[in-house]
Amino acid sequence: MRILKSLGFLLLAAIPLAMPAPSQAQIAIGVSVRVGPPVAAGICAADLPGTWLYLTPGYWAHDEDDYYWVPGTWVMAPEPGLLWTPGYWGFSDGLYVWHGGYWGPHVGFYGGINYGYGYTGVGFWGGEWRGREFMYNRAVTNVNVTVIHNYYNRTVVVNNVNRVSYNGGPRGIRVRESEHERIAAREHHFEARREQIEHEHAARSDRSQWASVNQGRPAVAASSRAGDFHRNVVAARNEREVEHRGDRPAERRDERRDDRRGSESWSIATTIAEIARPGILRRRAEVSVEMNGRRTR
Repeated sequence: MRILKSLGFLLLAAIPLAMPAPSQAQIAIGVSVRVGPPVAAGICAADLPGTWLYLTPGYWAHDEDDYYWVPGTWVMAPEPGLLWTPGYWGFSDGLYVWHGGYWGPHVGFYGGINYGYGYTGVGFWGGEWRGREFMYNRAVTNVNVTVIHNYYNRTVVVNNVNRVSYNGGPRGIRVRESEHERIAAREHHFEARREQIEHEHAARSDRSQWASVNQGRPAVAASSRAGDFHRNVVAARNEREVEHRGDRPAERRDERRDDRRGSESWSIATTIAEIARPGILRRRAEVSVEMNGRRTR
């Protein structure tokens, strides 16, 4: 009898060892919950800490029945020519489901979420690859031109001040993926880099990033170094600044610089019409592009 009891205790002790560790990053793994995430943190232009770095935007992750904010951060692309498609929360069958981000040759669908830093809800306007060199858009990123010369000025005007951070469901963003985004989703992808996963783990360990602590208003929008939320960070704007200031003043200054330097200047205007009904908020976006004085839709 004692032998049986001893075997039982050994089996119980072995169960936790056989259970999978819960520390895997949400960044690339699907998670579903019943409560939607808070609004995205207020954003502003970020300083480029060094060349060849790519700014991945912040997002809300979920664990322990609570959301925690993962600030944006600068990382290197896995290889030249790859762009980051952010993950997003989407509402489906009564649950909010996380769709993981990925690296690929084109930016795919990310729920129509305005993450900032060139991610206006559709596409990416923060920079582009020209051969093996990544060019930064100064309308989105603060570039020290005395040190970094791989940049251009392309004005990006976004009138969408909606900070909702999920697609579909009650009061969610009502945008579906386009044909170009569907094609991008079928291309060969690369998973999140190790620095991105460790960055998410660091955010999870920082209690100030949890929604139950910061009331859904994190203090840090982005960090210059993955996993460091205290030095050289971009502070999140408060709601009043996001609503009334936007990103347009700095972008207009860049546009005037374009006129003097003769560089290319585009204007992307996003107009959002929101029609409220009981429990439903619809969103309609019209995007127009102006290039060399000609306007297209």
